[in-house]
Amino acid sequence: MTPSPRRTRPAAAMPTRTPVRHRIIIGALLTTAAVYFLAPVYWLVVSATKDSADLFGTFGFWFSDHPRPLRYLTAVLTYDHGVYARWFANSLLYAGVGAVCATLLSAAAGYALAKFPFRGRETVFGLVLAGVLIPSTALALPLYFLFSALGLANTYAAVLIPSAVSPFGVYLCRIYAAAAVPDSLLEAARIDGAGEARIFAGLGLRLMGPALVTVFLFQFVHIWNNYFLPLVMLSDSGLYPVQLGLTTWIGYADRQPVLYQYTVGGALLSVLPLMVLMTVLQRYWRTGLTEGSVKA
Repeated sequence: MTPSPRRTRPAAAMPTRTPVRHRIIIGALLTTAAVYFLAPVYWLVVSATKDSADLFGTFGFWFSDHPRPLRYLTAVLTYDHGVYARWFANSLLYAGVGAVCATLLSAAAGYALAKFPFRGRETVFGLVLAGVLIPSTALALPLYFLFSALGLANTYAAVLIPSAVSPFGVYLCRIYAAAAVPDSLLEAARIDGAGEARIFAGLGLRLMGPALVTVFLFQFVHIWNNYFLPLVMLSDSGLYPVQLGLTTWIGYADRQPVLYQYTVGGALLSVLPLMVLMTVLQRYWRTGLTEGSVKA
């Protein structure tokens, strides 16, 4: 008997390497983008260590001879009976509560639009898309007249209630729920006797996790940096967020030059929550949460 021919495995394809020229171009573009985005942050850190005289009399991208960051940042927090700390707390309230409410409302609306067929569903979704296209600044004045008629102008609610609505969040949650929440999984839960509220809370919110984190981050950053809505709604400086409060300091800086340094220090402190939030929540951007939940 002749021996059977030995089967050989096909050789694994060698991964192709990116040409050196392409890697250099990509590296140069990424470095340029990094410098473009990080240079203002570096300038802010350096400037926060200077007093008002050094802020205008020394090179902007290097420290002065006697940097005192802790002393100047402490002065920012204690100036005018600690008004900056109150502005900071107001911003945390507006952005935190507003982002959480907007995320939950967007999740509920997007889930309903994706998983419950009803008459006029596409019309409602079209109105949501129209809301995405309308700039928020165009709605500030009508909102002021509305809240003024309700007696809610110059209150926390005047900023919190509009911040709890996110048309983009509804759009994103609808698209994500349609792709990430299988209908067969929902039907299995209904057969097991679970109610719609329990299905949404136990399955829908879990499977929509990456979309919810995205909506929360986008809304938090939007509310934190929002300037025009608080400017229109609020007249009491005790209710100001950080962005509006720093602008008032700049308005008085010609008569009190020390406010230039306080504004720079306050701007540095105001970006820290955004940096921490982005760093902490980045790991929750995961995909493929439903792999293995449904048999093919």
